[in-house]
Amino acid sequence: MTIQHHLDDNTLMAYAAGTLPEAVNLVVAAHVSLCDECRASVESYDAVGGILMDQSQHVAMSGESLAQVLARLDLPVTDKPVVRKPGALPGPVQDYVGGDLDSVKWKPIGMGVKQAILPTSSEATARLLFIPAGVAMPDHSHSGPEFTLVLQGAFFDADDRFARGDIEIANDDVTHTPIADIGEDCICLAVTDAPLEFKGWVPRIVQKFVDI
Repeated sequence: MTIQHHLDDNTLMAYAAGTLPEAVNLVVAAHVSLCDECRASVESYDAVGGILMDQSQHVAMSGESLAQVLARLDLPVTDKPVVRKPGALPGPVQDYVGGDLDSVKWKPIGMGVKQAILPTSSEATARLLFIPAGVAMPDHSHSGPEFTLVLQGAFFDADDRFARGDIEIANDDVTHTPIADIGEDCICLAVTDAPLEFKGWVPRIVQKFVDI
């Protein structure tokens, strides 16, 4: 697997610093688990952060500090322990789904497209998208960044092709119509912090009922 489309340094540094919203943190973790290049960058930022912490002034902590931090963590809750297994979903995503693709609770949103919204904090939304081979997503723009990580198959957007492990970041100045590759159904992890802005009236009506 050769990954052509990577995350930018600012996003990777924010991930290493732990300052990203939970949903964005998830898509970055999933990409990093598949991409040797971005994983190496994160490890280097972690090392720099460790050096800075060593050089900073130390402050004594109370004996209850660890318990208080653990209590504040907003971790996904599942009915049973997650057992990671090789599959289409990277480990970080399996932790939220409770397994691989056979554990995803899909909901149809039209034209054969299905989605599954993952349980994250309200700052941003993470969803798995199933797009049948050859199907185009409705033309849309954004009022905030959209991170799209390919987990299976591929899609075309303008002159670029995005396959497994590739991540596309579309900002508010981008209007596009991604099309799933004809060779295989496409499954993506998409993260947004604001609703998409569809151009057609039919998608805008459907949007009210499917939270996309």
